[in-house]
Amino acid sequence: MSTPSMTLFHNPASPFVRKVRVLLIETGQQDRVALHDCVPTPVSPDAQVVQGNPVGKIPALRLADGNMLHDSRVILDYLDHQHVGNPLIPRDGSARWRRLTLASMADGILDAAVLTRYELALRPVEKHWAAWLDEQRHKIRRTLAELEQGAMAELASHFDIAAISAACALGYLDFRHPDLQWRADNPRLAQWYAEVSQRPSMLQTQPPA
Repeated sequence: MSTPSMTLFHNPASPFVRKVRVLLIETGQQDRVALHDCVPTPVSPDAQVVQGNPVGKIPALRLADGNMLHDSRVILDYLDHQHVGNPLIPRDGSARWRRLTLASMADGILDAAVLTRYELALRPVEKHWAAWLDEQRHKIRRTLAELEQGAMAELASHFDIAAISAACALGYLDFRHPDLQWRADNPRLAQWYAEVSQRPSMLQTQPPA
């Protein structure tokens, strides 16, 4: 086992962190990265995370030279250039833009789901904005419907950046928003997720119960 040369600032409950950890396992790079636990919130950033990452976002990846990368999309792209196997993000052409667009759709689900979680868990009930919460849920449902109707063959073809992002998004909905019952309206997506959720990379990165 090699000595880790990079440090990933992470919280196991973060779906954006999970994407990075899944890619590390899928590409055989997990031993190169040490995990540093942190629990930043929108009103309480982690002191170590903001060093070289003033926005305070996680995941953040400190490289061997001390430089810090942040935003899961940047980190995923960097790590996908660090292994010798087939790339999980196509390097060029129409395939690259399509797979990144599908990944962006999954990230849109996560953005809406995480914002909804913050609103419900951190803000007082009397300050909840019902119309805003409804629209976040509509974003999630619209995007799930688009994946269900127009992307199943692509997601099933290869467990790459698009599939990883979609799988982590669905896992987060199960974790934080089971009330959405997303499987009812998306049976093909549900069947696909039932299969990919059993991959070692997904099982090893499940959020805490």
